[in-house]
Amino acid sequence: MSSPTATLLISCPDQQGLVAKFANFIYANGGNIIHADQHTDFAAELFLTRLEWQLTGFNLPREFIAPAFNAIAQPLNAKWELHFSDTVPRIAIWVSKQDHCLFDLIWRHRAKEFTAEIPLIISNHLPLQEVAEQFGIDYHYIPINKDNKLEQEAKQLKLLHEYKIDLVVLAKYMQILSADFIAKFPQIINIHHSFLPAFVGANPYQKAFERGVKIIGATAHYVTSDLDAGPIIEQDVVRVSHRDEVEDLIRKGKDLERIVLARAVRSHLQNRVLVYGNRTVVFE
Repeated sequence: MSSPTATLLISCPDQQGLVAKFANFIYANGGNIIHADQHTDFAAELFLTRLEWQLTGFNLPREFIAPAFNAIAQPLNAKWELHFSDTVPRIAIWVSKQDHCLFDLIWRHRAKEFTAEIPLIISNHLPLQEVAEQFGIDYHYIPINKDNKLEQEAKQLKLLHEYKIDLVVLAKYMQILSADFIAKFPQIINIHHSFLPAFVGANPYQKAFERGVKIIGATAHYVTSDLDAGPIIEQDVVRVSHRDEVEDLIRKGKDLERIVLARAVRSHLQNRVLVYGNRTVVFE
């Protein structure tokens, strides 16, 4: 879309008149709403909505939109985020040794499937450095063990600030981030197979094969201090049969991981994900 837009993601205690109040804020300032979606979580007694409108013709300068809307949101005990479509996020991709998700994200970025910059790749191993060099992306090798974890995480945080990173994507990065790191940089998306918690630890596909599973899957979620238990953004599954060997499960699993991670990253970058508690609403 050539015309820049603004997007509000809002969650607040459910009550009458919310749609009218939020929409009127945009209408009263000359805005044209082009997308509007909403959901009510009756169990949580929360109203959740996404409103996107064109900035062309909108009466409020950008720097005044947030304080003006806050005057409406505060009495409603609303939590909200404001985003602009022409703000280009900067992504850091973290990897270990597997390259399938890394290649997929780079190719999708080059194909303009999502709008972002990818200036940085961080890894605890060296083999994927040639991939970064191939695409002109800075690669930083930061090995981590139990003795140097805090020191190395400090280096990672410094790089994220130096490169002005908005989002970290763990593209099969096989290290657990500390709670302190996550508290300092919470915008992190992870991808993993969906066998958890049934097939934890090493060799999940071998364990799944031995159990004769009939579906395998992948899950993309935000990272929290609870291991692999953060708010889920995207999931998918594929059927397998008795004819599939371990290698087939691995191949099918990698295909799913590529697709699911790409969907999650795209939804995040398009400001379609609203997190509340340990759940998400992903607006289409």
